[in-house]
Amino acid sequence: MSQVLDTPSSVPEPVRAPAPAPPDDDPAALAARYGLTVSGARPSLPAYVRDLWARRHFITAFATAKLTAQYSQAKLGQVWQVATPLLNAAVYYFIFGVLMGTSRGVPDYVPFLVTGVFVWTFTQSSIMAGTRAISGSLGLVRALHFPRAALPVSYALQQLQQLLFSMAALVVILLCFGVPVGVSWLLAVPALALQFVFNAGVAMIVARLGAKTPDIAQLMPFVLRTWMYVSGVMWSIDRVLSGHQDMPRVVLLALECNPAAVYIDLMRFALIDSFDAGQLPHHVWALAVGWALLAGVGGFIYFWKAEETYGRG
Repeated sequence: MSQVLDTPSSVPEPVRAPAPAPPDDDPAALAARYGLTVSGARPSLPAYVRDLWARRHFITAFATAKLTAQYSQAKLGQVWQVATPLLNAAVYYFIFGVLMGTSRGVPDYVPFLVTGVFVWTFTQSSIMAGTRAISGSLGLVRALHFPRAALPVSYALQQLQQLLFSMAALVVILLCFGVPVGVSWLLAVPALALQFVFNAGVAMIVARLGAKTPDIAQLMPFVLRTWMYVSGVMWSIDRVLSGHQDMPRVVLLALECNPAAVYIDLMRFALIDSFDAGQLPHHVWALAVGWALLAGVGGFIYFWKAEETYGRG
């Protein structure tokens, strides 16, 4: 009698019971079973930074397009980029320099005033644009997937581009009032770089606030106007500090450490020869770097923490 040898292939495999299907009313279990992830979930901070850097060309193109379209309906077009801060400076000169006499004791008052107005406008416009960075771009936010921080950063970059146009007019004004070109003018580059980081950080903070509470955009002009009056745009903080030593120490410290005043002082000492850059206190540069890091890094992290909420609701 022949013997039948069993081969491995003839051995029946054990029957495995299928994994129990998740109930239909458990979306989290269904997503885990099929490897689905939350749409728009916040990435890790390093991944978010890499993704934002990968979109740098989009940020630049978006800022340039916004700048070009800003005055496209006006007959004078891009001339208003320079005319607007110049007209503001003329009004401030008449009110504060002539009527209120704040020009007394301030050398090169017109260059002093115009520099302050241009630098302040950079900060003011960046923050105002930041308040509507998310709420004013909901269509883009809901239609495309990209790091939302690209929006407030691009608006700050747009204002930097506009300031560079205005700087051409500022150079002409400085030369017309006898301010010579000096090596110290090169200090304007790091000063503007630090101010841009500060502005972008604050823009991200108000962008998150404005995305949740649109009324922030209505309140911000009053906050910025008050901030402008205490930032030495139209008057010299040094003269006030030297003439009011009896002022409370906390007020003196707030005026000295005011970030807007710090960046304005850096530009004035860099561009105007009557404000010798070598006499600028060293703590001003330290404050400029500190404010840039605090606002830039802190604002970025604050904005990133709410990444998955933008465009919802």
